[in-house]
Amino acid sequence: MTRSRHAVAPKVVVEFLARTLPFNELDSSTLEDLAQQWDIEYYPKGTLIFQQGVTEVTHLCLIQKGGIKVYFKDSEPDTALKDYRGEGAAFGALSIVRGEKAALNVEAVEDTFCFLLEKESFLRLVQHDGRVARFYLQGFSEDFVSAAYSELRSEKVKLRDPEALHLFSSGVSDIIRIQPQMILSSASIQEAAMRMAELGIGSLLVRGPNNGLVGIVTDKDLRTKVVARGLDYREPVEKIMSAPVHTIPAGALCFDALLEIMTKGVNHLVVEQEREIMGVLSSHDITVYKGVWTIYLFRRILAERTFSGLYGFAEKVPMAVRTLIEEGARGGSVARVITMLNDCLLDRVLGMLLEEMGPPPVPFCWLKLGSDGRREQTFRTDQDNAIVYRDPEDPRDLPEAEAYFEALAMQAISHLEGCGYPRCKSEIMASNRRWCKPMSVWLTYFDEWVSTPDPQEASFATIFFDLRAGFGEFGLGKILRKRITALAERQHVFLMHLAGDCMLAAPPLSFFRDFLVERTGEYSNRLDLKGRCVAPFVNFARVMALKHGIDETNTMDRLQLLAERGRIPMDLYADAREAYEFGFQLGLVHQLRMAESGRNPDTYVDPADLSDIERKALKESFAVLNRVLALIKQEFPAVF
Repeated sequence: MTRSRHAVAPKVVVEFLARTLPFNELDSSTLEDLAQQWDIEYYPKGTLIFQQGVTEVTHLCLIQKGGIKVYFKDSEPDTALKDYRGEGAAFGALSIVRGEKAALNVEAVEDTFCFLLEKESFLRLVQHDGRVARFYLQGFSEDFVSAAYSELRSEKVKLRDPEALHLFSSGVSDIIRIQPQMILSSASIQEAAMRMAELGIGSLLVRGPNNGLVGIVTDKDLRTKVVARGLDYREPVEKIMSAPVHTIPAGALCFDALLEIMTKGVNHLVVEQEREIMGVLSSHDITVYKGVWTIYLFRRILAERTFSGLYGFAEKVPMAVRTLIEEGARGGSVARVITMLNDCLLDRVLGMLLEEMGPPPVPFCWLKLGSDGRREQTFRTDQDNAIVYRDPEDPRDLPEAEAYFEALAMQAISHLEGCGYPRCKSEIMASNRRWCKPMSVWLTYFDEWVSTPDPQEASFATIFFDLRAGFGEFGLGKILRKRITALAERQHVFLMHLAGDCMLAAPPLSFFRDFLVERTGEYSNRLDLKGRCVAPFVNFARVMALKHGIDETNTMDRLQLLAERGRIPMDLYADAREAYEFGFQLGLVHQLRMAESGRNPDTYVDPADLSDIERKALKESFAVLNRVLALIKQEFPAVF
């Protein structure tokens, strides 16, 4: 930059820095000293402030008024636009730190004023203040991400108890109330009851003849297995104990214990540390530590015996999500709980239907597709499901099987809709005859999708390539899962079509003042969090997993396995995971607020409603996404 610079009153600089990240985190004395070191410069509209590979960057530039665009030119004649930046945004930091000439072109898109800080002063600031260094240089640093999540939780969710972050900050060893008390399996039931009464506890661990842990007996066992059935108190305790005993490491979080209790359907977990028993954790202990609403919903589903009792269930999920977010849960953890509750609900619906209809003529598997298949559902996600059943040994029995499963599907879809899950607008549901077929037909479907080089068909099929078994004979679902992986791994043309889909959801040009550069369609001036911030990472993880023979469907698990197997760089994995999960979290909180205000949740957010740190996090996400898309181009050069 060779233009003349002008002095600026320190008071004006202080007022501006006090409302601009990351300077607003500095103490007042540091801010006042720093304000003495800034100049101001004016750039008329159209001024090329930095020229790529030419300009020596001598100052950090902080936009005080106006706006700029940042872009680069490569060997191709086309210009690649990278970003728009407005008031409060900066440019030049990385070039200063690296001691390089401008890596990008920077052009004023309107008359623009910038505060300028000499590079020596900026380098001293970076060296002595970690907050500034992390903000400008590290992207998804741990402190930055934690701050973004904290602000998202406190400002958007409005914590009812800001100090209560127990499920995600407390270990199970911190909340053990029941010390390990043992009894031999040969001891009588009466002895066990007397011991529990004497100690004032609700459970005893049971040891076998070889002193090994063989079970647990609880006060519930005494009520339901002894008193209710009139069992002789002199019988050995091994006759009523529950086995096997489920354990959890002492270093696990309370949230992990909550998931174990829900997954295993148990009330007690034995806490172990290096194979030594530390104590017993009960479901009551977890409810005390803020897991009460989630466990209540889980138990309510298990105990329900009528379909009408399950109706409206989806309306109760936001309360469980609110509780989890209040306690510090990130998007991945919240999605796991929602998935578990939805799986439990499906078990009850299909279980009760099978009781009414009688056993199926052949084994079947209910398939979960799309976000449900990936275990990434949010609020009231449309139903995406299907049924696969074993081909009858005698082809003449096929009409009977078809009639049974079509009736099952019609009723199940209707009941799930009553529970609050809308029907799929594209009719990708088990109630559609096309998606309720024997295994032989499903194998033909996948063969055709993968072998037919049709971009439209490949794009349509992606919802089925995230399938997982949801109910019934899980082995049938696993057969399809393995068939998908084996087919896709060999069909490069099909994978290239999926790679092309990744580019369709390229990131927006970023924020310019309070609006997105993209201004078309029904949701103009709004950001589609799902389509722009989440789906690109989902698509990337899917195509890379299929290419490298990975069966997993969950996006974060796919990314982790790709990194562990050396298929993507470890640093890209770490950043992509953070970027994906933050976008997912932002969408969850947005939907939660809509649900709590009586509106139908969507994924479109007004950028004006985002805080500075949320904008910063999203812009970092878009930068990571550009690296992801660059890797896709590298993996599939023939597509681009």
